[in-house]
Amino acid sequence: MPGPLQGFTVVTLALNVPGPVAAASLRDDGARVVKVEPPAGDPLSWMAPAWYAELHRDVDVRTLHLKTPEGLTELLNVLADADVLLTSFRPSALGRLGLGPDMLSAHYPRLCRVQVVGDSRAPEEPGHDLTYQVMAGLVDPAAPVMPRTLLADMLGSREAYAAALALLLGRERGSAERVRVVGLGDAARFAALPFTVGLTAGGGVLSGAQDIYRLYRTADGWVAAAPLEARFAQRWAEVIGPDAVATIATRPTAHWLAVARANDLPVVELAAKPSS
Repeated sequence: MPGPLQGFTVVTLALNVPGPVAAASLRDDGARVVKVEPPAGDPLSWMAPAWYAELHRDVDVRTLHLKTPEGLTELLNVLADADVLLTSFRPSALGRLGLGPDMLSAHYPRLCRVQVVGDSRAPEEPGHDLTYQVMAGLVDPAAPVMPRTLLADMLGSREAYAAALALLLGRERGSAERVRVVGLGDAARFAALPFTVGLTAGGGVLSGAQDIYRLYRTADGWVAAAPLEARFAQRWAEVIGPDAVATIATRPTAHWLAVARANDLPVVELAAKPSS
């Protein structure tokens, strides 16, 4: 079946992770996607070649030097038929390229623009996923380790995808809104809310302080157990007993996984390789 965005054209100038992931989501919903890359290419192409190839499947990738009159003219010609423009430049950089808000609004009044920036509170300040996670409190200063994922980038990509959909739907229904700003720092702060409000902070219900939501060492590894709801918590207490830490440490991981399956309990192994 054709996707719901069939007939719409998305032009993206956004590099690295958030832009390509958002554009791929729009492509998967049927949009035609034109990606404009600088002569040096997208850094993602050498950082994660296979992922880059997947994200750019069926994407019309064009190399343009936007700082030249010829490159900018070609981009402006492409925008004439576009429905969405996705960018990841600082506002001042867009202005220097000749893609400021006044020009785009005047010449492309139907163009929906999703602007991915570092942080909506300070869009000119430099930063990347790591700095935004640190600022949001998602890296423990007492025992700092590198994040296992690009949380701000990935969540920001979903925000950009949703912003494009909202702008297109609004335009089709007569709304005058054409621009939404997506901040990666904002995305990190949003993801950090459970910690900020105390839910996952030290002593919180979901912090690992309670038996019904924590990690357990087994005789040969670790499991994660989350029998949070009352029916699961009751069954957990009946099966495991009053001292879950001591009990689980006596048997290997495979034993507890079998017990969990037999009793319909949410327990999984902490494996080196995540399940697909």
